[in-house]
Amino acid sequence: MRWDGLSHDDSSGAPALFGTDAVTRTFDTPEFRGITFHEIRARSILNRVPGASRMPFEWTLNPYRGCSHACVYCFARKTHSYLDLDTGLGFDSQIVVKVNAPDLLRRELASRRWQGEHIAMGTNVDCYQRAEGRYRLMPGILAALRDHANPFSILTKGTLILRDLDLLRQAAEVTDVGTSVSVGFTDRELWRTVEPGTPSPERRLEVCRTLTANGIPCSVLMAPVIPYLSDSPEQLRETVRAVAAAGAGSVTPLVLHLRPGAREWFMEWLARHHPRLVRRYEVLYADGAYAPTWYQRQITRRVHELADEYGIGPSHPGAARRPRGPAPAPEPVGPRARAHPTDPPLTALGPASRPAGPLPLPRMSLPGPASVPQDGGVAGAPARERGRPTWTAVTSPGSRGGAGWSSRPE
Repeated sequence: MRWDGLSHDDSSGAPALFGTDAVTRTFDTPEFRGITFHEIRARSILNRVPGASRMPFEWTLNPYRGCSHACVYCFARKTHSYLDLDTGLGFDSQIVVKVNAPDLLRRELASRRWQGEHIAMGTNVDCYQRAEGRYRLMPGILAALRDHANPFSILTKGTLILRDLDLLRQAAEVTDVGTSVSVGFTDRELWRTVEPGTPSPERRLEVCRTLTANGIPCSVLMAPVIPYLSDSPEQLRETVRAVAAAGAGSVTPLVLHLRPGAREWFMEWLARHHPRLVRRYEVLYADGAYAPTWYQRQITRRVHELADEYGIGPSHPGAARRPRGPAPAPEPVGPRARAHPTDPPLTALGPASRPAGPLPLPRMSLPGPASVPQDGGVAGAPARERGRPTWTAVTSPGSRGGAGWSSRPE
């Protein structure tokens, strides 16, 4: 973390971690009850992605740390430990706010050293989480990007992005703009327990519909697909059907991954809500953070088949925007990689009546939108042990040239 002291007067004794000039606030309103905000002044706002990364962009921007969406599986939970904060309830309720983000971004975009590269937002925590309703950092950020005609993309679960629709349209007139919403399933009972601080899946899909209707390319990151809870053929079909009805440019399925920080919190949640599944998860994720490759392939193949059936995909070239040149989609990797003829049946999905025998995923070089996810595992990138997402282009067979960007931390 990089920040200087704040000049705000309303300080209530900030933790030593942030320095004596930081401001700590709480708000006694229903939407913010139980949440503490640490207002800091960052020294820089653009984060360069390590050169070894496979992301299709080189720069990210995160105006917040921690997230009140409180998704129990969020891979970014681990990053709170870098601040000596709790990765469980602390991640959900201790939110770091970089109050000078818009001004800082303008300064960095105006630098002679800046080359106008694509900037991805929402790759760590959601920039349209509830805190944004009070701090309103994104209008200033979007205005700066618009004024410098700098390409960018946003991934979100938040409906608040529609507040900034005019700014998004203005930016899209002068540069490449891509958006993506994260909707892993449409099961409302599951949503209420596993993503308790987020808008409902239906409201997120309405965001996709509205953005698309206003000329802003929007795809759906179908993440995470949760083994035994959202992976039945009926559930996958219902989710893809809803995504298609929302007019998404593409859909990218990502299987749940459980890295340290998220794994402990998710397993605690699983033991409370679905204790019969604990042992199954211990077996399925015995080799690490990722589900077996054969399972990832089965999910990806099934979703791609459904996407083809429902006709998901941009209808004309340029409907999907991309931050950089086309990127190949590597073969899925992870624990227990097997040759296709000997892959085991999809027992993790349930009944034997489900499709058996995974098909190879094609290697393809595709243009795609600059939609960038913050959560989920990936079926198309090498396993690594660092904490940043890897991004690969994935499309449905019927997408006619469009792609969605998928991620997992590396």
